[in-house]
Amino acid sequence: QVQLVESGGGLVQAGGSLRLSCAASRRTFSSYVMEWFRQAPGKEREFVAAVTESAYRIYYADSVKGRFTISRDNAKNTVSLQMNSLKPEDTAVYYCAANYKYDSDWAYMDYWGKGTLVTVSS
Repeated sequence: QVQLVESGGGLVQAGGSLRLSCAASRRTFSSYVMEWFRQAPGKEREFVAAVTESAYRIYYADSVKGRFTISRDNAKNTVSLQMNSLKPEDTAVYYCAANYKYDSDWAYMDYWGKGTLVTVSS
């Protein structure tokens, strides 16, 4: 079992920045691909970004490419999502997820955090 706890959400104006963090409980953190998903009200959960175990590969959804940056620190068992140039359409609950291999489909994730709310005002 891996327990994931997100933090860093909040209210920000359009054009602003936020940094989300996800702390993992397990010492084998470096064995997992770490991903971020988000779910806006009334919409399906969608892929945002992923980083492989050693950060060799990084993936982004087209909607956030160039604005968001995912990173991980295996020594601290954390993964972060730096979000810049935020837009109102980025408003959602953001979830951290862990999996043994990369997949952009939320249905295949093994472990989830409870989420953190990001609200971007116009």
